[in-house]
Amino acid sequence: MAQDAQMRTASNGLGDGWFLGILVCLTGALVHACATQPLSLQPKEHVFTPNDYYAVLWRWTRSSDSFDIGRLREVAHITATFESPEFRWAYVVRYAADHSMGMDERGRLLEQSLADARVRHRFLVAIGTVLFREGDLTGNQSDWRVLLIDSTGKQSEPIEIIRIRRPSADLRTYFPFVHRQRHVFRVVFPTHDQSGEQTIAPESTYVMLRFASALGRVDLRWDLEPTPSVKEARPALSKNLVKAQ
Repeated sequence: MAQDAQMRTASNGLGDGWFLGILVCLTGALVHACATQPLSLQPKEHVFTPNDYYAVLWRWTRSSDSFDIGRLREVAHITATFESPEFRWAYVVRYAADHSMGMDERGRLLEQSLADARVRHRFLVAIGTVLFREGDLTGNQSDWRVLLIDSTGKQSEPIEIIRIRRPSADLRTYFPFVHRQRHVFRVVFPTHDQSGEQTIAPESTYVMLRFASALGRVDLRWDLEPTPSVKEARPALSKNLVKAQ
C-alpha cells in the first residue's frame, strides 16, 4: 500500500514545477520499460488484486517522452492509456475495493465495462502544450488530428472526443499523469467500422494513437500479440465527435 500512497500523493501535488518534472521523468521511464512488451487484446479472465492496478496501468500507458520525435517534444507532451479489456479488469477490481463494493456490484460493473470494450476502444489522454489553448483537441485553436492506426495501415477516426474540464479526485488518483497543467480527454474509436471490419485487425502486431498537425506528429505505440480472427460483425457506431464535460 506504500506504493499506492505515493501515487495518491503524486496526483495531489502536481502544481509544483519541480515535482511535476520528477513525475514526468518517472512516468517516461515506466512507460519506456513497458513499451517493448507485446500485449493482448484478447478477452480472457484475469486474477487481479487491488494492488496490481498500477502495474497494469503502466503496461497500457504510453507517452511522447518515450519516443525520439525530435523537436515535437518541445511542442507537445502527450500521455495516453489504452483502456483494454485487461486494463478494465484491473481498474474495476481496484475501484471496487476503494469504494467498498460487494462482489455482485463489482461483477455488474465489470460486465458493463467489458461489454463496452467489445464495441469501443477507449483512451484516456493528457496533453501539455507550450500554449495551453493549443492542446485542446476540441477547441478552435487546435489543429491536431487524432487517428488510430494498426500495423496493416488501416486508419480510423474517433467517434467521440470528450474534454474533461475538471478531473475528479478519482481520475487524478487512478491516472497519476492527469493534472491541472494538462488538457485531459477521453478519445473513443469503434472496434468495428461501417463495413463490419475490425478497426484493429486481428493480425496486427501493433496499434498507434497518432496526433498529427503542421507542428509535427506524435505516435504512441502499443505492440500487440496477434489474435484469432473474429468472424461475426459487430454493429458500427455512428460518429459523434467533440463533446465536453
